[in-house]
Amino acid sequence: MRGQGVDEPLSATGFRQAGAAGIFLSNVKFTHVFSSDLLRAKQTASTIIEKNKFCKDIVIQYDARLRERKYGIAEGRPLNDLKAMAKAAGEQCPLFTPSGGETLDEVRARAKDFFEFLCQLSIEEYQKEQAVQDMVGNGLETLEGRPVFPLRNHCSGIELNSDTDRAGKMLNANILVVSHGAYMRNWFGYFVLDLKCTLPSTLKKSQLSSVSPNTGVSHFIINFENGDMNKPEINCTCLNQNDHLADMNTEKV
Repeated sequence: MRGQGVDEPLSATGFRQAGAAGIFLSNVKFTHVFSSDLLRAKQTASTIIEKNKFCKDIVIQYDARLRERKYGIAEGRPLNDLKAMAKAAGEQCPLFTPSGGETLDEVRARAKDFFEFLCQLSIEEYQKEQAVQDMVGNGLETLEGRPVFPLRNHCSGIELNSDTDRAGKMLNANILVVSHGAYMRNWFGYFVLDLKCTLPSTLKKSQLSSVSPNTGVSHFIINFENGDMNKPEINCTCLNQNDHLADMNTEKV
């Protein structure tokens, strides 16, 4: 259990997994890259970007709000120890908070705060772009420089309707976020329970509550009605996808 207190580097397998994810995402043109400031996430983000065809010089922004859930006294100890603590307290392991750890509500509050920051960032940059176009005054729309739907050939399980497809072709921001399994599970819960995210029809409930495998890829398209960040429309095209690891003998790192 690493949590936040055991800030160790990736293992050799971890670097291979990050490299595989980088190849998987190599044709995606990112406008922003954010990562947890813990070493294993920073190394994962850096390895992914090194493989990218368009974004090798992009600045990776590190944010403590993307850190893994804090597990207090359980950090640095085997997962079975955490399970034993939960059993002794009469609680289920995912819901149990060890002494000195974060509650699930606290983790979700961090995820909510960071997501709202991303929404505000995207809207402000879109408004700046519109202002520039207005100053040019030629009245012409252009897609030049804008990223297209990034994972069309990789993700499956959702049928893109005309609205989603149009949004995918004209993304104003295409953001890579590198974080951690337990943290992302809580973020996804916030998307689904609070923001009513649309999920792929093939997704099983057990997949939604499970922790992503190392370098699992999830992709969301987020639209704002009239630029209102309080009403995001969120479509998930894939969750915790790990096809890029099919040929690897994966292990937890």
